[in-house]
Amino acid sequence: MSLPSPHIVEVAIPLPLEGNFHYLVPGRLAHSALPGTRVLVPFGRRKVTGYLLGEAPSAQGELKELLEVLDEAPLFTPNELEFYRWIAGYYLHPLGEVIKMALPAGINVVSRYRCETAEDGTPVLREFLSGGKNVRIERFYASLPDNSAAKPRGKGVEILEYLDFLRENGAGGGGGEISGGALRARFGHCTPQLNRLVELRAVRCLEREVYRDPFRAESFAKDAELKLNPDQATAFAAIGAAIAANAFAPFLLHGVTGSGKTEVYLQAIALALAAGKSSLVLVPEIALTPQLVGRFKRRFDCGIAVLHSGLSDGERYDEWRRIRRGEAVIVIGARSALFAPLTRLGVIVVDEEHEGSYKQSEGVRYNARDLALVRGKMASAVVVLGSATPLVTSYYAARQGRLGYLHLPDRVRQLPMPETSMLDARGQRGTSFLPQLVHAIEDNLDAGGQTLLFLNRRGFATYLVCQACGHVLRCPNCEVTLTYHRGKGRHVCHYCDYSLPAPSSCPSCQGNEITLLGRGTERVEDEVKELFPLARVARMDRDSTKGKGGHARVLKALEDGSVDILIGTQMIAKGHDFPGVTLVGVVSADASLNLPDFRSSERTFQLVTQVMGRAGRGDKPGRVLVQTLAPEHYALTHAVGHDYEGFYAQEIAFREEVGYPPFAHLASLTISGIVPAQAENSAREAAHLLARIKGECRLRVEILGPVTAPLGKVRGRFRWQILLKGKERSELHRILFHFRGGYRHPSPVRLVIDVDPVEML
Repeated sequence: MSLPSPHIVEVAIPLPLEGNFHYLVPGRLAHSALPGTRVLVPFGRRKVTGYLLGEAPSAQGELKELLEVLDEAPLFTPNELEFYRWIAGYYLHPLGEVIKMALPAGINVVSRYRCETAEDGTPVLREFLSGGKNVRIERFYASLPDNSAAKPRGKGVEILEYLDFLRENGAGGGGGEISGGALRARFGHCTPQLNRLVELRAVRCLEREVYRDPFRAESFAKDAELKLNPDQATAFAAIGAAIAANAFAPFLLHGVTGSGKTEVYLQAIALALAAGKSSLVLVPEIALTPQLVGRFKRRFDCGIAVLHSGLSDGERYDEWRRIRRGEAVIVIGARSALFAPLTRLGVIVVDEEHEGSYKQSEGVRYNARDLALVRGKMASAVVVLGSATPLVTSYYAARQGRLGYLHLPDRVRQLPMPETSMLDARGQRGTSFLPQLVHAIEDNLDAGGQTLLFLNRRGFATYLVCQACGHVLRCPNCEVTLTYHRGKGRHVCHYCDYSLPAPSSCPSCQGNEITLLGRGTERVEDEVKELFPLARVARMDRDSTKGKGGHARVLKALEDGSVDILIGTQMIAKGHDFPGVTLVGVVSADASLNLPDFRSSERTFQLVTQVMGRAGRGDKPGRVLVQTLAPEHYALTHAVGHDYEGFYAQEIAFREEVGYPPFAHLASLTISGIVPAQAENSAREAAHLLARIKGECRLRVEILGPVTAPLGKVRGRFRWQILLKGKERSELHRILFHFRGGYRHPSPVRLVIDVDPVEML
């Protein structure tokens, strides 16, 4: 419905600026200027795209007019706008940037060609802006002119022959039809030839809307619901009752690895679908998506959409349009799928709810796990947080009665938990593996089982050192050592991507006594191939899974049995179900224990427990060997003992003693600059202002810092941190609100406010 004219509208601009802006709507745009559309507006000396929020009250001063309305229909609804406003307020981020983040990047994609008519009446193909329309080329049989000079030649003849082939073989929709993109992929640049064929009426162009389906090349057999065991049935009954009640109901589904949490999700979603409701399933990593999508495609005949960063902009936009039009009622994806425009939302599942990757680390620093609860409350939906290793804060909330607690203490089909052993690696030299692990891998290979080897470090070696002068190769932009990647032949910074060729001599003393120390997955892969030359070995980390479908390719090889040993980072620890894996080796279990973060013990427990859980999920029992330099640490002893409650008891006591979540709420401020003194001075001024606001407003907020950040320099910027702790969220937001309005800093200095930070580096 259009707004009355003349009128003033409120527009959110996607720039780091406070507040929204008012504009006049000219008469020519009165009927198209709808809330939820993008508009082109004058902003200073330039023109920018903004988001029309709705009618605004009268404003003082002279207002500028909207220049154009860029959408035929609204991109977001009033309910979605309410959600965006909540995010902007809670995370202290401009509303325009929140909206831009929530909408798919593919809205502005450029499709390749449109069939148009030239001035002389000739049909031609021209580039055009579109939101997902595709030109398709169809063989059109008409009488060609007798003049041989007018006949098609060369590539034009090849195109016609190919279209005839498609028609004869029932391909391309059965009518000798193909998309313009597919034709270009086969014949290269062929626009002149196509235009000539169109002119001769040998082919014709049809403009159609075609969805780009990321799973179009795969087929899925159907399966039926599995019989639930008593614990699963109890959990399902509680969720089902909540769905029927049509009210917000949050649950923590705490189930050991292999306990059948996914089957509970599937049957709960089937209930929601039967009630005419839609469902959203969040996973922490795109690596989990292919296997989960397969399970859903086999179970449901309804439209299923997938949203994650591994898709192209066009694919994401197409999926978004399917959801908006109601053609997909189940959405599966990583954190950005939280913003899927589903209506009548009935169930939100947050699988592996403990994962830190649900937190966005740049731009709008939202946490999709937390926002799932907010969206569920706004939609009166059921929210299920599932994990074998729940966050300490989630388990605490369940014990306090703020989350319904559903427990799956045993594996399905009465499968046993894997047999686990701790291996003391203190004093180990040379190889990555203790003899016990080597023998276990040999035995597992002989028995035909598959092995997972886990090390949460990429690359070949973590640093290079000169034995003569002690020089260590470091990144000039970041205060970190460079990691050697032998496949690339380069030393790489994992923070800014700076790299340089591997030197043959020391850059400092020119000596040749340089040594590679530390080990990553690339080095472990080499050692495994040397130890077991007949084994089929693969690696799964960020380097080996680059490119479209990289994750799915590695996982499929493991699933179909063509890999004997898979080496990987945390990617292999998260939620995968591989019945053939009977041995898991954790190469360095304590790698994350000594990070300067109060959550380091929790993360170590979660990571080790999760990777252990990949073993013994099939008919054969599983075995796990955990190598560590800290065999007495409670995070590892409880992980190896499959004892979440024991770990929780020690961890919650530590949290209460030091006043960290769940006994306080946090916000971190990072002040960075390219000049060290300027960054430090700005950080100290920020702390002084915070202290003044705290005193004036009588707020019970603890101010820690400023201190140099654990990573004191990243991408050429020197970083300082201030940590705020408060028992009440309202007081934390109040001090930040006043601070944001009063803090001024030089333009080269940057301020980042992170509410509920997950990383403390």
